[in-house]
Amino acid sequence: MDLEQAKSFTDRCSQCAAVSWGLTDEGKYYCTSCHNVTDRSEEVVSTAVIPNTKINSICRGLRKRSRHEKGWDWYVCEGFQCILYHQAEALKTLGVGPELKVLEDNQQSSDWASELELLSDTSYALESGAEFQSEPQIPKPFPVTKASPKSEAPDVCSGSVDGVEYSEWKEKGVLKMTVPRTLALCSLSLLWQRETITLSDLLRFVEEDRIPYRNAFQLFPEEMKVYGRDKGIFAIESWPDYEDIYKNMIEVAIFLDLPRFPDITEDCYLHPNVLCMKYLLEFNLPDEMHSLTCQVVKLTGIGEVDFLTFDPIAKKKRTVKYDVQAVAVIVVVLKLLFLLDDKLEWSYAGLAETYNEEHKEDKPQFDFRKWYQVMKKTFDEKRRQWEEARAKYYWKTKRPIYRSHIDKSVAYKRREMVKNLQKQFSALLGTTPVVEKKAPSSFQFSWTEGDTDSPCFHGHSLQGLLITKGQSLITKNSLYWLSTQKFCKSYCKHVTTYEESNFSLSYQFILNIFSFLLRIKTSVLHEEVSLIEKNLFEKKYNESKRRSRPKKVRRH
Repeated sequence: MDLEQAKSFTDRCSQCAAVSWGLTDEGKYYCTSCHNVTDRSEEVVSTAVIPNTKINSICRGLRKRSRHEKGWDWYVCEGFQCILYHQAEALKTLGVGPELKVLEDNQQSSDWASELELLSDTSYALESGAEFQSEPQIPKPFPVTKASPKSEAPDVCSGSVDGVEYSEWKEKGVLKMTVPRTLALCSLSLLWQRETITLSDLLRFVEEDRIPYRNAFQLFPEEMKVYGRDKGIFAIESWPDYEDIYKNMIEVAIFLDLPRFPDITEDCYLHPNVLCMKYLLEFNLPDEMHSLTCQVVKLTGIGEVDFLTFDPIAKKKRTVKYDVQAVAVIVVVLKLLFLLDDKLEWSYAGLAETYNEEHKEDKPQFDFRKWYQVMKKTFDEKRRQWEEARAKYYWKTKRPIYRSHIDKSVAYKRREMVKNLQKQFSALLGTTPVVEKKAPSSFQFSWTEGDTDSPCFHGHSLQGLLITKGQSLITKNSLYWLSTQKFCKSYCKHVTTYEESNFSLSYQFILNIFSFLLRIKTSVLHEEVSLIEKNLFEKKYNESKRRSRPKKVRRH
């Protein structure tokens, strides 16, 4: 059909004068001799590509439909706009309020929007007046390069008009929009509105397929044909990394020159005092530890508004990993109470066990050994399920990306072959029960009073771990070892690489379960613990900073 349509076009090529035409995937004629592309095609105006009736135009020019129903002409920025739309809708279903949209209702939000509009001067990102009005709304995507008419042969082109140019665009000093940066924009919007979804929660929801990310191009309307170079732009076949998304958040905020974010105060969910209480519940630790975490927050100054509030345009940019910081505070408190040297914690556990046997009617004392046994069993099972789910994850998409439009029939034949084989194997193995998807939750673990398999330690006492000194309670343990004494001399203040062999097994275990819960690397949490310790024990740190191995220091 395509060949017959091309033969009906008898004009001579303006470059080589040949009459030998083929059809590009957009329905334009190209010379098979010199690959010159004509501008001859039917023009149809439509806004059906993005599910938003308020959009008048996303990119300059008219929509053009191929004579062979190969879809509309569309630009890379429209693909990202579509992904952001669906991510925003997913956040709405997870309980994020409609006020997340950025935002015509207050001056701060208007400032943010105006910064984004400045990008239109050097790109076709969004035309004046064409706003992303879907609720809840998130910032508009980055600019992309202006597309030139396609002059590529079909085997090296893309479904989008500017896919080839975009994939080759490496202009120094200019950020290019990527799928990971859509998550960064979502996280920035959640931070702007001080929502209860942290970055670690966001990544976990991505893992659970509650927020579109991996192969999100499948959500594109049918008219937006995706193939060729589009694969490198939109096809994500890896899990999002906490550090990578966090880095992108900072780059995005600085690039857009965003103003100071709303203040993080003591009544905000992202304040360490609030997050520490949440993670104490998550880690099945006693409620009484909360007063100690609050003291650490106060002594280190990490609960101050100026420290917590994100300000991309400040001369000294302060960036806080709110969830990681809160968990690090809990780790420091555990070291204050138990030392975690593989000796003292087990000694205290023996005392607690004896006390609980002799005083069964009283409030039980916290038994570190029993807590360790419960958490290890639960953690091992949770991690096994997580690794199994990752191993079984099916990366192939229902909407395949093929190299060019010519390869479409081959790709679909292979897809049908795979489906048929899967059906045959399923029939041989028998039907497997469909596991009902659980409702989303901020908590990954559930602890119940009286449950013998997963007992709850929330109400247990720290009585055996604290002593009275004057009018205050202090920890019975008077020793503390620093997690590191080697900090980078540069401005970044990074700590040295975390090596498990240098630390006690108890400390390793706690870092492992906490890091798994946040979907971060163990070294990231260890570094945050070290930075808090440096503020809390500044004098002791300075005294022993030349030593490479952790050493016990006496606290006064």
